Amino acid sequence: MIPAETLVIAGPTGAGKTDFSLRLAERLGGEIVGADAFQIYAGLPILTAQPTPGQLARVPHHLVGSVDPRESYDAARYRREALDVLRSIAARGKRPIVVGGTGLYVKALLGGLDELPDQDPGLREEFSQSDLSTLVARLRERDPEGAASIDCANRRRVERALEIVTLTGKPLSEVRKGPRPMPPGVRGILIMRERGELNRRIAANVEEMFARGVEAEVAALPEEQTGTTASMTLGLREIRDLLRGGTSRAEAQESIIGATRRYAKRQMTWFRNQHDFAELDAGSFTDNEAAAVEIQRLLEV
Repeated sequence: MIPAETLVIAGPTGAGKTDFSLRLAERLGGEIVGADAFQIYAGLPILTAQPTPGQLARVPHHLVGSVDPRESYDAARYRREALDVLRSIAARGKRPIVVGGTGLYVKALLGGLDELPDQDPGLREEFSQSDLSTLVARLRERDPEGAASIDCANRRRVERALEIVTLTGKPLSEVRKGPRPMPPGVRGILIMRERGELNRRIAANVEEMFARGVEAEVAALPEEQTGTTASMTLGLREIRDLLRGGTSRAEAQESIIGATRRYAKRQMTWFRNQHDFAELDAGSFTDNEAAAVEIQRLLEV
């Protein structure tokens, strides 16, 4: 059971979740638990916009940069590990604050997913012997509705969906249930910004990422040390193409900005469809501290 005092700060990439969560944690004596499928991996702190060393020193963080990029990671594993961390934080008398933009992780943590099976090495080996079109055909035969609900161009998602259907004997619609009430006592807020402002912030963040040395960071992580899940990190493919000379820096930046903007749009759609969080337009505040005070008020803590 998730601790009743848990707070959730969700929202799209670029909305300002990191700064607001730090200010809130400092005000409440809290510790931060990441809920981001990219930030959870070690080795790519700039690319995944992890909190800086200075920010990490201000407030204890958990499930940020904690997983070897060679490992696979999914919502079921996240739920198990996050619950352990949240209970530990609460037992120390601190306030657990979940922060992130990976909707499936947040939903899993709040009880919106049935218990999912672990990855099955035997099935994964079997899947590796087939091309993507064959796997998609198998999934459509077993669960046509489930196949229609995922990105069938994404091999990792197809394999996981087929794995779940095979191991549970149930279609995805039964395993991945719709919205459920928030667990008792738990409160959440959705940080948002007007679309144009969010797009400008995303572009500025990508430019800053390159200024901070993201190319060297990616170059230091060999492809053979990047597992299937970590390889989906936004911008990784584009920067590796840049390092190979397949594109220019300007082209890589524009491609990453476009992909990130599309990702942010999907994040907002997910959170609004899946959760009834209070919403805060961070762009309506000129002072971040004032916004943090309003977040605290909305969370009623």
